Amino acid sequence: MLKKVTSAQIRAARGLLNWTVRDLAEKSGVHRNTITRAEANDKGPGYALSAICDALEMGGVIFVDSDDEGPGVRLKKKDENAEGQ
Repeated sequence: MLKKVTSAQIRAARGLLNWTVRDLAEKSGVHRNTITRAEANDKGPGYALSAICDALEMGGVIFVDSDDEGPGVRLKKKDENAEGQ
């Protein structure tokens, strides 16, 4: 099932991870131009949006559903046990 994310959430998620468009392209397997289009508007091919979201989530981002304040993103809490590994 495709998540409903906004272009602003994609941009914010990439910013939280300090990833360039090139970084996200490499991690998602989606061309840089497609990522740029996805960040410019809320339309795009479903397979690309899914791959983009999957890569960002693997990087540690959580997409927050829309509520009274609107949609958002945040970083996952770091696993304290995994830091020393």
